Amino acid sequence: MAKTIMIQGTMSGVGKSFLCAGLCRIFRQAGYRVAPFKSQNMALNSFITREGLEIGRAQAVQAEAAGIEPSAEMNPVLLKPTNDTGSQVIVNGAVLGNMNAREYFAYKKKLVPDIMRAFRKLEEAYEIIVVEGAGSPAEINLKTEDIVNMGLAELIDAPVLLAGDIDRGGVFAQLIGTLMLLTEEEKARVKGLVINKFRGDRTILDLGISMLEERGAIPVVGITPYLPVEIEEEDSLTERFSAGGKMHAQIDIAVILTPRISNYTDFMPLENRREAAVRYVKRASDLGTPDMIILPGTKNTMGDLLWMRQNGLEAAVLKAAGSGAVIFGICGGYQMLGRSLHDPLGIENGGSMRGMGLLAAETVFTGQKVRTRVTGTFAEVGGVLGSLRGASFEGYEIHMGETRRLDGSAEAAAGTAFAGNVPGTGGREGDSVPGTGSRAAGSAPVSSLARITDTVTGRKSCDGLWSGNVYGTYVHGIFDRDGVTSGIIRSLAEKKGISTGQQKGMDHRQFKETQYDLLAAGLREHLDLAAIYRIMGLE
Repeated sequence: MAKTIMIQGTMSGVGKSFLCAGLCRIFRQAGYRVAPFKSQNMALNSFITREGLEIGRAQAVQAEAAGIEPSAEMNPVLLKPTNDTGSQVIVNGAVLGNMNAREYFAYKKKLVPDIMRAFRKLEEAYEIIVVEGAGSPAEINLKTEDIVNMGLAELIDAPVLLAGDIDRGGVFAQLIGTLMLLTEEEKARVKGLVINKFRGDRTILDLGISMLEERGAIPVVGITPYLPVEIEEEDSLTERFSAGGKMHAQIDIAVILTPRISNYTDFMPLENRREAAVRYVKRASDLGTPDMIILPGTKNTMGDLLWMRQNGLEAAVLKAAGSGAVIFGICGGYQMLGRSLHDPLGIENGGSMRGMGLLAAETVFTGQKVRTRVTGTFAEVGGVLGSLRGASFEGYEIHMGETRRLDGSAEAAAGTAFAGNVPGTGGREGDSVPGTGSRAAGSAPVSSLARITDTVTGRKSCDGLWSGNVYGTYVHGIFDRDGVTSGIIRSLAEKKGISTGQQKGMDHRQFKETQYDLLAAGLREHLDLAAIYRIMGLE
């Protein structure tokens, strides 16, 4: 039987995922076979496994820290919010369906067998399982149907470390208040407390720690500092969105911060380049005149495009495109760049709507979700990013739509082309959406962006389109290799008539390895690992 340790938190965003990733790396460095586990995750930042199955990004990160390949067993239930009251429910890496909050609350106990099968499979293969909770175990309105915090801890008989976030303030109230709302049986599972994200002189906490341990009757096993490490996040509470970018950077890159942004970790390789300042923008007045604008992935392409249209960001992006700025769309952002979007099955908002018209393409949302890993090379790319021609990349695709060119070419823009009339729209191939008129930009010649190989099926195809200085792709992670990121930085600098010198970045995979080691070193210094090993029964 594998030994387990479970990290629960006083609320969302206290650093549970980071603590789990750090422990995974620490246990790996100690010679153990270790795996992460989270029974139910809610996130728009997801990952595709080698088998083409979808899990939360945090568990993929933790698996990397553990030095193992991510698998669907590490996150058997994933919820991807589609609106304020509903989510797409993914079980064992595949879509089960869409449910509103009440439907899922009534249904989720039926997923316990799937959760336990996944956990038992990990138990058979690993010596230690690091388990992550979700939100808070003290959400008393949800406790009766809990499958991710104390309910799961009971199912798998796991000892718990409870973490609080001192950076937000009120950490003593967080921890004591959470313990007070637990039953005696639940409280007995909490074997240690962790104060996370501390800044300053630790001795200032001494009196508070004494009172905390006296009133909670549970030892504090760590006061971890605010560690300066770059680990991929999945939570919408990330501080990246509020960062203003680097001062005095040579290249200005703006990412449109849509309400349903997904997989924003795509942009970490650009953020980590000294020459570039990456800003997240949600108001037209804040866009300015960036060198490059990125339209990110989204869980609701049509809804987020409508949001951009209503708040003036679409017009601002179109103006920037007309002035020669590079526009790069990924997944849902790529779909927005076409002339039209059609949703005959009501996958998103239903009906049809005009796209931004920057690419001569259209997208139809279908009921089948594409989930795959890919490798590829950029094709005969032109425009400002012409230097990417022939550069190799790897990544993954997660999308519900199919996109095709509208310039008369028989070549598909991505994946499997759809043919004939668009169901439910009454239009033929190439027709504009009624009442929207036409856009000159969308009439410009387009070419395939890249040639890709599906590593799950071995199938070769084209991905994405480019026209002028507008580029779009379905591939998440396309910036991860240094050859791609350096090429973009160099090309944008040359367009401005400046030089970035001979600066060379680091492949993103190598960079992440250095960060996992830094995280482990920081936690090793500030956690009582001897106590944690005792709690796990590994004295």
